[in-house]
Order: sequence, then structure tokens, then C-alpha cells
Amino acid sequence: MSDPHQPGDNRQRDKALARWDNEGGAEPEGPQLIAPPGPGGGPVSPPSPAEWAEMRTRVIALENLVIALLATASEAQRRLAREMADYITPRPGFTNHRLTIHAAHRMTDLISRAERFDEQGEREV
Repeated sequence: MSDPHQPGDNRQRDKALARWDNEGGAEPEGPQLIAPPGPGGGPVSPPSPAEWAEMRTRVIALENLVIALLATASEAQRRLAREMADYITPRPGFTNHRLTIHAAHRMTDLISRAERFDEQGEREV
């Protein structure tokens, strides 16, 4: 029997990818409906400029970590990442969603950047 955590097993991947069809259930009628209220029980206030700056910094750090990991990933792992990007792009019969399209492009860009980084490392060896 195959290991469910191996890239060749589609069950776990299909389960994760199914969440992309509805943006991970992030709509108010999704998981947010049952989420506990913010501090004080009232609505959560929007992030402050300092919090936005912190989030941007974290996203930049995470993107660069992903690039570093993809640069050393096997071709099979990069192919899987490309398949995930292709999977979330709009398919016939589904509504085009600007954020989903942008996310797919960002994923493809991260993979391309990782491959360029990997190629530079190969030349230096």
C-alpha cells in the first residue's frame, strides 16, 4: 500500500486542492461563520499600517524560503507545484476569480525564479 504522504498519492493533494475552488472557504458563509469573534467579542478591526508592514515582511520572507526550497527540489516536486498552479487556474464551467488567477501566476513565478536560482548554482559548481 502506498504512503498517503508521498507525492504520487492523489488523495491528500485532491483534498487540499479542492479548497482552492472556493478560495479555501474564506467567504463569510464558510469557516469564518463558525470562527470565534475577535478580542472583546466584537468585529475585528482592520490591520494597522504597522501590522500590514509586518505581514508584507513575512510574505517576502516566506516567498524567498519557498524559492530556496524549490531550487533544491526534485523535478517531480517542481512538476507537482506546476500542476497545482494549473489546477487552480479557472477551468471550463468555473467562475474566473481575479485572486485565484493571480495566485496561479504567483506560484508559476516562484517556480521559475527557483529554477533560475538552481541554474546559477549549477554553473558555480
